[in-house]
Amino acid sequence: MADRKDNWSSEAYQNAASFVPKLATKVMQWLDPQKDDVILDVGCGVLDATTLPSAGHLRRGEYTKAFSNAALHWILAPEATREAVFRGVRDALAPGAPFVFEMGGPGNCAEIRAALLSAVARRVGLARARAADPWFFPDEAWVRDMLEARVGGWKVERIEREWRPTRADKGGVDGWVRLMGKKWFEVLPEAQREECIREVVAVLDIVCRQPAGGYMLSYVRLRAVARKV
Repeated sequence: MADRKDNWSSEAYQNAASFVPKLATKVMQWLDPQKDDVILDVGCGVLDATTLPSAGHLRRGEYTKAFSNAALHWILAPEATREAVFRGVRDALAPGAPFVFEMGGPGNCAEIRAALLSAVARRVGLARARAADPWFFPDEAWVRDMLEARVGGWKVERIEREWRPTRADKGGVDGWVRLMGKKWFEVLPEAQREECIREVVAVLDIVCRQPAGGYMLSYVRLRAVARKV
C-alpha cells in the first residue's frame, strides 16, 4: 500500500513462509495463464490496490485476467476500501475476463490469531488489539454478496474453501509470528514488544508442536474465479 510503511523482508519471508508460493499450484491451475495473456497481479506491490480506479497509467479494460495469491486478506482488512478494490480490478479487466484469487478463509491460522489477540489485548485492551488485526478472512457468502450485489459487474463462477494444514518453515512459529504478526505488535510500546512476542510464541510452541517434530499451522484457503460481466 503506497501510504503505509513497508516492513517486508524477502529473507525473513523465505525463513518463515516460503511454502506460500510453493502451495499455489491449484489457484495457478484455475488461472491457466497463456502466452498472450495480460495479467493484473493484485498484491505484487507496484500500486495501492485500494486506489486502482485513480491509477492514471492503469488503463481500463486492458487486462485479460487478474490474479491474486495470499494478498487479499491483507488488502481487504480496512472495511472502508473493500468495495474499491473489487471495483478497481473489475474496471481494469476486459469484458468477460476472470479474476482468480486465493486468500485466507474463515478460521485461517485461528490458533495464531487467538494467541496474538490474547497477548496484545492483555496489554492494551481488547478494542485496540482488534483494531491492530491486519487480516480479513471472509467466507463464500461474503464474496458472492460483495462482488455480485454490492459492487456489481461480476459473476462468481467457482468458489471453494480448503483446510490445508501446513508444516511451518525452518523459522518455526517464532519466525512466522515475527514476520506475519508484526503489525499486531506495533500498537504496543516498543519496550513491551519483545516480551509479548515471546508470550505468543510460548503458547504456540505448545499448541502447534507436532509429536514427530516441527509445527503445524492451520491454514484455511478460500479460492475463487469471478468473471467480469
